[in-house]
Amino acid sequence: MNSIQSTNRRPRVALESSVLAQGLPFPANLELSRTLCGLISKEGAEARTVGIIDGELKVGLSAEEILRMCSNSPTDRGSTTGGEVGSVSKVSLKDMPIIMAQRATGATTVASTMRAAYLHGIRVMATGGIGGVHRGMDAEALFDVSADLYELASTPLTVVCAGPKAVLHLAATRERLESLGIPVIGWKTDKMPAFYCGQSPHNVDTRCDSVEEVVRIVRARDELQMRQSVLVCVPLPESMALSYDRVERSVAAALHAEQARDLTPSQITPYLLDAIRSEIGEAALTANVELLKQNARLAARLAVALADGTATTTTN
Repeated sequence: MNSIQSTNRRPRVALESSVLAQGLPFPANLELSRTLCGLISKEGAEARTVGIIDGELKVGLSAEEILRMCSNSPTDRGSTTGGEVGSVSKVSLKDMPIIMAQRATGATTVASTMRAAYLHGIRVMATGGIGGVHRGMDAEALFDVSADLYELASTPLTVVCAGPKAVLHLAATRERLESLGIPVIGWKTDKMPAFYCGQSPHNVDTRCDSVEEVVRIVRARDELQMRQSVLVCVPLPESMALSYDRVERSVAAALHAEQARDLTPSQITPYLLDAIRSEIGEAALTANVELLKQNARLAARLAVALADGTATTTTN
């Protein structure tokens, strides 16, 4: 189902591998990979999980290669934060040529997955939360900006996500998205979701309630020959989402804790994510899996509509 050698001509949806190798515990990550591929296939598209295997960039990992990615993560009896605990590195855009030249193995993030997908003719991607402008204890933290934003500004994909991670500096991230000319679409929402939060105080550029509306925007973007991705933000169901205020209180407490004082800007975001996961507990894993599933479904529908020249008006 995932192999790049497949002769299937169905529309393709790119998936990152970092969520498997560093984001979720084993074996939940392996089950998630199978589930996402199945959901995308059911919608008439084909999942292509991206990764680097022994220096070779692959857009369509085999079942064995996905198992290799997933085995890098801790078991579900331990930490739910993942991490670079095995032989699979976390590969952002700047790391790609290094890992490939060293013939190493790496799991791709949002930015590196986007680049690989575009090079292989894939124009739709599904992920969880995107990176953005990081928080910190001083103004210098605002200079710590995820490569995701710059790749979104320079690669014309349609990226379906759950919004920026809630622990980021959301106001600065929203402003940066605007400055970079990245259209931010709210899927059945007027407010930008923020990963575990169903919505933040920040507005999206427009709301879409059907696949057809999103497709029209993507096609208009292409007619204008814009290089920016269209970012489609899908909120978690209200029954699973955390309140924005709750997350803000947790983040504020974590930032003022003694262990945060000596952290560098690049260490702040992983630290804050751990703090939120610790507070939420098992619900964090459930929410993460659910948002990845819903994003994969919508991405597949968009890929099919964009490929066949038509768009369904389905609002499910």
